[in-house]
Amino acid sequence: MEIRESHRNDYTISTDKKKLDIDSIHNFLANESDWSNGIPMNTLKTSIENSLNFGLYYKNKQIGFARIISDYSTIAYLGDVYILKEYRGNGLSKWLINEIMEHPNLQGLRRWLLLTNTAEWLYKKFGFKELPHPEFYMEKHNPNVYRNN
Repeated sequence: MEIRESHRNDYTISTDKKKLDIDSIHNFLANESDWSNGIPMNTLKTSIENSLNFGLYYKNKQIGFARIISDYSTIAYLGDVYILKEYRGNGLSKWLINEIMEHPNLQGLRRWLLLTNTAEWLYKKFGFKELPHPEFYMEKHNPNVYRNN
């Protein structure tokens, strides 16, 4: 897949996996997020290898991240979205989500999914809404999976 980059002043969003600071991403997801607390490094590396990744950088320093799991024809799952605290409030999350939603390989999809208990206001700006029929939704969830490794 073609690498895409977008620039704004000293900020860059890139889909180039080679630019990702895996240690920085791991530190945030394993230690600062509530959704993947304790994620093992190898699990993170596998998830990145099998996803479309969006790194957000300030002067080449990794300050944000998001990834897409997709078949690129019918469905996409948006996950692991974050911006480091000290960079929040500058419109970077809107820019990041916009870049994801406009990615050419993610157009014409029947369904987008995400799980969040924060920033609902952000995702609603891009057309996300609560499930109209949550009774149709099923999941198999193991919130302690990273503690068992």
